[in-house]
Amino acid sequence: MRITFLDLPVDIASKEETIDLALKAMHTRQRFQHVALNVAKLVKAGNDPLLKQDLETADFVGIDGMGIVYGLGIAGVKGAERVAGIDLMMGLLDRCAQEGLKPYFLGATPEVLAKAIEVAKQRFPGLTLAGARDGYFTDEEEASVVDEIRTSGADCLFVGMPTPRKERFLSRYRDELNVPFIMGVGGSFDVLAGHVSRAPHWMQKWGLEWLHRVLQEPGRMWRRYATTNLAYARMLGGLLMRRLAR
Repeated sequence: MRITFLDLPVDIASKEETIDLALKAMHTRQRFQHVALNVAKLVKAGNDPLLKQDLETADFVGIDGMGIVYGLGIAGVKGAERVAGIDLMMGLLDRCAQEGLKPYFLGATPEVLAKAIEVAKQRFPGLTLAGARDGYFTDEEEASVVDEIRTSGADCLFVGMPTPRKERFLSRYRDELNVPFIMGVGGSFDVLAGHVSRAPHWMQKWGLEWLHRVLQEPGRMWRRYATTNLAYARMLGGLLMRRLAR
C-alpha cells in the first residue's frame, strides 16, 4: 500500500511481502526499483529536488528506519513495519542461492567488496554472482560500468554507494541496465564484510542505530545525525500540531 508521508511516497509492506515482490520481478523480468527511506534521506530530499524526484519515481519506497515508523505513527498510519535494507538484501541473497538467481554487487572499496563476496558465498552456499564492481569509478567510466552490468545477465543489482549518488545512478540508468530488481543498499557491503558492525538488536528496535554509528565514527557522524535528527523532529512537531488542530 502506497501512502504519502511528509510529501514523499512510502510503501507499507512487510519484509516477506517485499521479498515476494522482488522475486516476482526477477522471474518475470519486469523492472522493480526499490529505494530504502530513512530519516537522513527524507530530510535531505527536502533540500534536494533531484533526490526527491528519484524517490517519487521509484517503483517502491521501503521503510529503512524506525524514525520513519514512529513518524508514520504520529501521522496516524498503523501497522507500518521497518524493513532494513541490509535485512532485505540478506533475505534476497538467501533466495537467490536457493533459486539459482544471480545478483550483481556494485559499490564499496575493492577490498571491502571482495570480502563481502567471500562472506556472502560462505553464508549462502550455492550463491553465484553475475558480477561485481567497486564503487570508485569516474564519470567517464560510468558508461562502461552500465554496459558491464547490462551484459552480465544479472537478476538483481545491489548498489552500495552513498546517497544521493546511488539514487541518481539507478534513476538515470534503470531502464538501460537490463536488471529486473535494482536496489540501493548504502553501507551494507561494509556490514556484510565485517568492516562495520550493526547496532545491537535493542538499539535497532528503539531506533537508536544512529547513536551506534556516532559511537563508531564520532568525527564523521555526529554532525550529520545532529542536523538531520533535529530537522526531522521539527517536521514531526509540525505534523503533530496540524493533526491536533483538525
